[in-house]
Amino acid sequence: MEKIFAGKTALVTGGTGGIGKAMALRLGVRGARVFVQGGSSPERLEGTLKAIRDAGGEAEGFLYDAGLPESAAGILDRVPRPDILICAWGPYKRAPVEQLLAHDWLFLTAANLTLPGILISSVLGNMIGKKWGRILLFGGTNTDAIRGFATTAAYSAAKTALGVVAKSVALTAGPYGVSCNVVCPGLTDTEYTGKAARDYNRERSPGGIPLNSGEIADMAIQILEHPQVNGAIIPIDRGLKL
Repeated sequence: MEKIFAGKTALVTGGTGGIGKAMALRLGVRGARVFVQGGSSPERLEGTLKAIRDAGGEAEGFLYDAGLPESAAGILDRVPRPDILICAWGPYKRAPVEQLLAHDWLFLTAANLTLPGILISSVLGNMIGKKWGRILLFGGTNTDAIRGFATTAAYSAAKTALGVVAKSVALTAGPYGVSCNVVCPGLTDTEYTGKAARDYNRERSPGGIPLNSGEIADMAIQILEHPQVNGAIIPIDRGLKL
């Protein structure tokens, strides 16, 4: 594997499982020094770091609760300013709009929009100064455009807004060699997906075959490799229609 990110530092939030872990592994294989942020599981963190190192990559990691906007400072205090920022962590809650509480709106917006925004604002100046940077944000399923959502309004609204962030960063920092894009995965099975969700994914996915973390990461890493793609909101969902 060509070490195209050799000499670069990468930060992956939510990097101990699912798509985040797959991204961390691919960055490590391609030569980046990867810093992995996880939430609460030492076992998952160590497993991720071992997988990267076993594949010939360089990796460090830490656990930190990222559920509040001020979490950005706690994350960035633990790593050097990254050349590559991957925001893969994104909690969600299913409930009709009328059942969402104030806490739900505050938490889901903070985790899925405010935290990535603060991280970007904190690292973008350094990327501009170096005239090189890559930022990749993970949206939600079907959040590549403004749509209505019956049971994920708060989560999906925050994820949809990431498109504005990416386009704003591209407008500002694109001339300095910095790209920022949003990937919106389709229905994806990960190690976190329970039986009911897996059944739903099979029922709704095109051809009855859900995506997996590796498939999403393989496409996403190509976006990082090609700076010509900038300010884009890219669904990776096989043409899913819900």
